[in-house]
Amino acid sequence: ALGQGSDLEKAFATVALVYNNCADPEGKLSRAETKSLLQTQFWHFIQGQENKPKYQEIISDLDEEPENKIDFEDFMMTLVMLTLMSDLLQEIKNVKTTK
Repeated sequence: ALGQGSDLEKAFATVALVYNNCADPEGKLSRAETKSLLQTQFWHFIQGQENKPKYQEIISDLDEEPENKIDFEDFMMTLVMLTLMSDLLQEIKNVKTTK
């Protein structure tokens, strides 16, 4: 559907597709499923973050209240928070691309 889309559009479409493939019929993930998805599909960004208090807070939140499910909006906010604190983001910022 986004064959002619921009790189950014394709990136967000990929996130939505991965999320939707894991979500239940209501379009939500359990907290355990969310944690697992982040650990398997986003591990390059979260690698080495285990000792950071904010990372621990985010992961602890996913371990609490397992009956509460995560919708796509909450998933995206979690993804953005983990991205912003990632060491990988700093490496990416230092890469210059030419177009």
